[in-house]
Amino acid sequence: MKHQISHRSLEMHLLHEDLARAHQRSALHDAEQNRRFRLAHRIERAQKQAERASRRAERASARARLALARLV
Repeated sequence: MKHQISHRSLEMHLLHEDLARAHQRSALHDAEQNRRFRLAHRIERAQKQAERASRRAERASARARLALARLV
């Protein structure tokens, strides 16, 4: 009888370990997904900022050309 109880106890212990590992895997997967989402968001934001800066530079260049043309 004692052997059967200790066997069940071991099975329960292993079951809890398996559940803990599954929970940890899930948490790590979620963290990785969140990290990728934040990285993609930062890249998208940087691209938009670069596009805005490019447009501003293009407008400044056009204003400079116009000012130069007026001087000549």
